[in-house]
Amino acid sequence: MADPKPTLADEPSDRDVDRVDSSPEPAIDLPGDIDLAERIIEAGAPATVRRPLPRVIAIANQKGGVGKTTTAVNLGACLAELGYRTLVIDLDPQGNASTGLGINIRALDASMYDVIINDVPLDDCIEGSSVRGLFVAPASLDLAGAEIELVPAFSRELKLRKAVREVRDDYDYILIDCPPSLGLLTVNAFAAASEVLVPIQCEYYALEGLGQLLRNVDLVQRNLNPDLEVSAIVLVMFDARTKLADQVASEVRAHFGDKVLRQVVPRTVRLSEAPSFGQPIITFDPSSRGAIAYRELAKEVSGGAAQRVG
Repeated sequence: MADPKPTLADEPSDRDVDRVDSSPEPAIDLPGDIDLAERIIEAGAPATVRRPLPRVIAIANQKGGVGKTTTAVNLGACLAELGYRTLVIDLDPQGNASTGLGINIRALDASMYDVIINDVPLDDCIEGSSVRGLFVAPASLDLAGAEIELVPAFSRELKLRKAVREVRDDYDYILIDCPPSLGLLTVNAFAAASEVLVPIQCEYYALEGLGQLLRNVDLVQRNLNPDLEVSAIVLVMFDARTKLADQVASEVRAHFGDKVLRQVVPRTVRLSEAPSFGQPIITFDPSSRGAIAYRELAKEVSGGAAQRVG
């Protein structure tokens, strides 16, 4: 007798998903060095502490596809919308932050490659954007070779710090979109920044590699930039339809407490579509859930920000 054809009842239902999510398996893959990560993150002040302007924030996570560039572009746009003069530095050779802000990276007179390798002033490569008050220092494909070219360079870890110092007082916020690696470009970003913001996706392997990232932060603190701190963690790619997302968010908050920002960024199609149109989400779809989330995130990051010193 032939097997009966499957019916709709055989298809996985939402209840099946809930049963999987509520199984005794851990909600998140916790790395063995989670205690070290906690100590390094907790060494700084809480995310809500009032910090003076200008602020230089490296947005970093060595994993790819975890929302670094999406956060750099959209947080930058929302800070500019709030009235803060903001610069996004694209330090990722893929140049996604640049193209996401409408820059043609194949038609640049100067890029971050020239700043890092040829000591071109940062001001010479800065471009405007469609958002008033938001500027971008674009990457080019040449930046992919910068890691190798930096190896024999004098003061190779401090190239970006020197460049940023020349324009620092022209902006309220400077956001550095780091590459998904822990090489010399990321070390340059850590040496130039005063803060590190870490996007963490609400998925099973959320904290994978976080320990090594934070060890690098610790090394830069002790050897190059004692003022550097992990100022905030932001939960991104939150899918409210699954219990796993809630469990991961709860686990991250349990480990890192007041360093985790209250606002979470949902996983949405519109956030994924916006870069292909060269726009941040607030101009691409101003009323979308992604736009609302990043506006609230910008308020939280800047909330009660102290005025410039001096």
